[in-house]
Amino acid sequence: MAAFEVPGRIEGGLRVVPHPAVMLVLLVGTGRAGVDDGAGRRLRRSLVAGPGFGSGGAVRAWGEDVTCLQVRLSPVAARAVLGASPADLAGGMVALDDLWGRDAARIGAQLAETPTWEGRFALAEALVARRVRAARAAVDPEVAWAWERIAGSRGLVRVEQVAADVGWSRRRLWSRFQAQLGLPPKRAATLVRFDHAVHRLAAGDGTARVAADGGYFDQSHLHRDVMAFAGVTPATVAGEPFLTIDDVAWPASGRLHTGPAAPRRN
Repeated sequence: MAAFEVPGRIEGGLRVVPHPAVMLVLLVGTGRAGVDDGAGRRLRRSLVAGPGFGSGGAVRAWGEDVTCLQVRLSPVAARAVLGASPADLAGGMVALDDLWGRDAARIGAQLAETPTWEGRFALAEALVARRVRAARAAVDPEVAWAWERIAGSRGLVRVEQVAADVGWSRRRLWSRFQAQLGLPPKRAATLVRFDHAVHRLAAGDGTARVAADGGYFDQSHLHRDVMAFAGVTPATVAGEPFLTIDDVAWPASGRLHTGPAAPRRN
């Protein structure tokens, strides 16, 4: 979990860099905020976005005096929390009230009435836990294991090996994985690998070293992947403010708070 306070206006919009998680954004307070999906759709409400949201580099977040809380959910857990499969998001975004109805507005009001970020984190954590306990639907254990294997390897494991390890055919793993998590396993591995690579670039590591350590054939291969996912070159993506939310702040003029239960990155 992370919370953002951005005084003033986000000039030009902030590029949303794809991430291998389902993103739940809860708006707090009366500031103006929204997300443009690059295809003519704009949401000004709390929203949910699927894994890889922002691919191509055209998605922008914008607003003025923005206060929001972001929860990143593993695709494996997202179905239980949201009451909908990540596959229903198809890599795009939906308004939270389309999924939760009046509960979305009620939760937003509770967050606004809570005076501290510690209290808001606790409220969000309790919300997630409550929805998980009440959920009936779950992904296949083989799919969950496959996701953890891909994420744990930083996207470097071969899909054929994952299928063999769970005792499924490649076709069966591909079908179940995409139906339940919203993207095929090879795409998931590519996205996880990209995410690790661009965070290393943002941390200041050189392109050649990132390409070699990240399983890319060469720097040109890394360049193509970064362009496909982020719409910019590796040199440019290294300075994207959206990538700093895990460890530093977003954006530089704003303030970030990380939740006490935030998982450690792989």
